[in-house]
Amino acid sequence: MTVTENSKSQGPAAQRPRVLSGMRPTGKLHLGNYMGALANWVKLQDQYECYFFIADWHALTTEYADPSQIAPNTLEVLLDYLASGLDPAKSVLFLQSRVRQHAELALLLGMSTPLGWLERVPSYKEMQENLANKDLTTYGFLGYPVLMAADILIYQPDFVPVGQDQQAHVELTREIARRFNQFYAPMKLFVCGGLGRSDTPPTVLTAPERQVLPEPKVLLTPSPKLPGTDGRKMSKSYGNTILMSDPEPVVRQKLKTMVTDPARIRRTDKGDPDKCPVGDLHKVFSTLETMARVYEGCRSAGIGCIECKSWAADALVKILGPIQERRASVTEAQAIEILNEGSRRAEVRAEQTMVEVREAMQMALTTVAPA
Repeated sequence: MTVTENSKSQGPAAQRPRVLSGMRPTGKLHLGNYMGALANWVKLQDQYECYFFIADWHALTTEYADPSQIAPNTLEVLLDYLASGLDPAKSVLFLQSRVRQHAELALLLGMSTPLGWLERVPSYKEMQENLANKDLTTYGFLGYPVLMAADILIYQPDFVPVGQDQQAHVELTREIARRFNQFYAPMKLFVCGGLGRSDTPPTVLTAPERQVLPEPKVLLTPSPKLPGTDGRKMSKSYGNTILMSDPEPVVRQKLKTMVTDPARIRRTDKGDPDKCPVGDLHKVFSTLETMARVYEGCRSAGIGCIECKSWAADALVKILGPIQERRASVTEAQAIEILNEGSRRAEVRAEQTMVEVREAMQMALTTVAPA
């Protein structure tokens, strides 16, 4: 499908509620990314007007010293977006840095965002501790929530799809929007009469005419527990991921090394799938029939962990097969064309918001006096 064909099949998207979300380009995406976000985004395409972006400027908040991998990682993430089923005929897929209005709005929002709001963001101290090998005492890292708010608010979305653990980020965006609107929302005059008494002068009241930056709502999306091969949450920082692009032999090899119920030391020991990371994978990807075999076999020691892992690998391969076929069907040139076209469309929508913002802040000069 070409970009031209995509643009013709948009339909009445603008009449639907709008959603926006994005990811940082940290390389090829894994099953945690897929189940935690992408699979839900794909479902949203038929119900909402969707904007999904790759946050390359956000990557600079931690990778500013060596940005050499941001561009190649951006391509990998885009390919995984398309492989997951995100359709440029249904969604606007774009690159953050290609829409310069994000930076303009972030600058303007930063003028009124209190410093204390940024310092209390839970991930601020947490990421500094987790990435102790990097100097994150920078203006960019402290201010990334303002850029994140700009990313969202510039498209005036109705909803931001997130998991339950990410609600705090959206709430900060709502606070930033609320503060902006308090300062700059156009006001409307209301004249109240004297309650029927001729000697009582009318009262003039003011109220916001409209919100320049509407406060987006959280759209909670399912985010199943998905462990990595070491039993911890699947994360690139832990090196325990199964990539969406991993071929079948790699998937099976990774599953063979995956930790299991610590109670099963010997083959004859009985186990409990509810206490086993492999069991958690089964709950997400396997059929009810397979799950019944897992529970029966594990709890009776009728099957070994190797066999159980093999069944889990079967389920993963079945899920990953169509994803990898779609990835292989898109060339690098086609992917870049899709990103360029999506960025152009996003820029048009972003500029509509910025016209309102500049006007509200009284910075929309139509003429400039000659020097």
